[in-house]
Amino acid sequence: MTTTSTAPARRKSSWRVVDIVVAAVLGVATGLLFVLWNGVGYVWFSAMDALTPGFGGLAVGIWLIGGVLGGLIIRKPGAALFVELLASVVSMLLGSQWVIETVYAGIAQGLGAELIFLLFAYRRFGVFVAMLAGIGAGVAAWTLELFTSGNLAMSGEFLTIYLVCVAVSGALLAGLVGWLLTRALAATGVLDRFASGRARGR
Repeated sequence: MTTTSTAPARRKSSWRVVDIVVAAVLGVATGLLFVLWNGVGYVWFSAMDALTPGFGGLAVGIWLIGGVLGGLIIRKPGAALFVELLASVVSMLLGSQWVIETVYAGIAQGLGAELIFLLFAYRRFGVFVAMLAGIGAGVAAWTLELFTSGNLAMSGEFLTIYLVCVAVSGALLAGLVGWLLTRALAATGVLDRFASGRARGR
């Protein structure tokens, strides 16, 4: 009885060839988006930080979107981490100014989003979960930067403002936008081989 009941769960969580292919395409496409955002987003980051230190976090969300998209579309354990990490590698190879730290960030951000999908046992993929995944990726990025960017030496006020801004940006630019993009893709029919396509974003 145990074997019979667990078999469907294993099939549901195991990766198909189409899952790997689509996750890879998502990773590369998101990596190209990161390359664009490395310039545009950094200008926005710097301008906001000049206005009030910590406000630059409002520009971070787009760098977190890979994990959210991976989790929402593939809906398999490891998808959020896979897509965010691959996107960061693509970004690094195409000239990211942060070089290897881009990959470290991809790992942290992917894990942050992955943990949220895990928390809901990979069974909930609505807008609320998507926004939480964006926040999770943002908190993970904030934590990593304590050590890789020297933020640990910054004031408590800066760290609090930056954390709140990163969380808001993660919820909106990664979570909400990622959920809307998934729904838009599902509406075209290209995701019909996935639960995300059949569920139309529920």
